[in-house]
Amino acid sequence: MLLCALGINHKTAPVAIRERVVFGPDRHRDALRELRGLDGVAEAAIISTCNRTELYYGTEQDDERGVIEWLGRFHSLDTESLSPYVYFHRDDEAVRHLLRVASGLDSMILGEPQILGQVKQAYQQANDAETLGQVLGRLFQHTFSVAKQVRTETAIGSSPVSMAFAAVSLAKQILGDLSDQSALLIGAGETIELAARHLKESGLGNVIVANRSVDRARLLAAEFNGYAIGLDEIPAHLHEADIVIASTAAPNTVLNRPEVEKAIKKRKHRPVFMVDLAVPRDIAADVGKLEDVYLYTVDDLQEVVQEGLRTRQEAAEQAEDIIGNQVSHFMGWLRIMRGAETIRAYRQQAETTRDDLLAKARRQLAAGHPTDEVIEQLANTLTNKLIHAPCISMRQAFEQDHVEIIDTARVLLNIPDSHS
Repeated sequence: MLLCALGINHKTAPVAIRERVVFGPDRHRDALRELRGLDGVAEAAIISTCNRTELYYGTEQDDERGVIEWLGRFHSLDTESLSPYVYFHRDDEAVRHLLRVASGLDSMILGEPQILGQVKQAYQQANDAETLGQVLGRLFQHTFSVAKQVRTETAIGSSPVSMAFAAVSLAKQILGDLSDQSALLIGAGETIELAARHLKESGLGNVIVANRSVDRARLLAAEFNGYAIGLDEIPAHLHEADIVIASTAAPNTVLNRPEVEKAIKKRKHRPVFMVDLAVPRDIAADVGKLEDVYLYTVDDLQEVVQEGLRTRQEAAEQAEDIIGNQVSHFMGWLRIMRGAETIRAYRQQAETTRDDLLAKARRQLAAGHPTDEVIEQLANTLTNKLIHAPCISMRQAFEQDHVEIIDTARVLLNIPDSHS
């Protein structure tokens, strides 16, 4: 059985294509069972995110066209429209691809950790749908172990490579434990959402989301057990915030020096960490001149991000070495599994020969033939039958000077080298 991976991702397809092949939660189980029901497909799993849709499956047919056609049919796309964006890997390259995906080496942001959770979800969905077999089940478990090893033994996820991550990393350096801290997030776009996620992962105590659209702010705040306010309410709540991160599309500053001065007095001069990720600025530049305020801008964080990228690139090289070794380990196991069928067939053949000859010997004994004569005939006939096919093959190999076959025969049959 071949192990295959087929998919599209952010590197091969635009979002207009990617969004059309997403498997929603309501159709995931049906898709898994349909995929496994294709001719030759024995087991299947599907990873589906905003950045990638990937099918992992075991099959007896070395031809991906049927799977591409099914993927198109399922999403009402013709094959010609889909094919240019599809990549296909088999066996060791399929294994390598999944290990790289789970370790964050194939993500838009190098080393991002969210994808591992998505791979685990894909495994659970396939397990629930009963579409996993021995090979894919083993592969996913192996993948989780390798991803953990990469995270443990390299710095792939430890360095900031986005402005939001850099901002939160700097907050932890300055404020230490964030569990007793409160954050005011100004804006509700992608950058603020990412900052909120990093703050939550860092154990932040409380969050306030301020936005021009309070409804949008409520959606984001609810996700992180916080509360929402309008931009005009910021002065009334600013003193509550130990951390302020701003990223809006406002044409003018949202936070000015007099408002911050009043908040500092209410805080009895407890320090405030502020990050302005907006261009043009959301926080007036002279706020940074106030005592007890640590204000950083996009330019200040750029060097942190670049250093983080360099660190992750170095870690990625180490991760590739780990993955290379682990691909070899898994493929060794897979080859053993594939060889087991041949070994079973060979053993069955020998056992059938033995049983036939044993039955014949028993009939001869029952007919009164001498015991020694029957035993000797059984031994000679069994030996001749077991070695006949290997001897014919070796004779042909010697005749045609197939050295590799001869050497392999010596190893398999444990024949000592006559020259040694």
